[in-house]
Amino acid sequence: MAMVGLFWIAQGDVYVGAKPSGLAPGVRLTPEGVVALGDGQSGLRLWEDVRALTVTDVPVKSLLRKIGAVRNLAVGTVMNLAVPMVTGPTEETPPLMTLRVASAGGDLDLLAYSAAAVGYPPAEVDLSRALLSRLTEGAATMSTTLAAMSEWGRTWEGGTPRAAEREKLLREWVG
Repeated sequence: MAMVGLFWIAQGDVYVGAKPSGLAPGVRLTPEGVVALGDGQSGLRLWEDVRALTVTDVPVKSLLRKIGAVRNLAVGTVMNLAVPMVTGPTEETPPLMTLRVASAGGDLDLLAYSAAAVGYPPAEVDLSRALLSRLTEGAATMSTTLAAMSEWGRTWEGGTPRAAEREKLLREWVG
């Protein structure tokens, strides 16, 4: 499993945002189309019907976001030490992103949790948006691009690559 830009790639499966578990919302990109997952959203939009994919509400990495994450960790640690009966720091849910799927049948807004704890680097956000746009350029482009992402996920060993490698991959996939 690895995060590359706004995508979570796990053994050949490609998700926008974090891979959902349980009833959590999520979005999977398959060779057939865009699949909505989780409680309150379901269905499949076939690629032949998808005209545009745009993502909003993306948490962008910033110094303030990093400071907030460190502060929350410190407060949770202090609370855990001061009140040992508490089972642990209260977990905040990650920010939700919105993927708008524009199609002939109308627009559909799908939710997915962010996979980046302190936000995504701005360059990766821009490249990911370009990649989502590329996926809607036609069947051949979508098929080869998604196949390249899936193949990378099947062969990659280890966690999330470093920033330079993620950007390089996104640039390759954008073409």
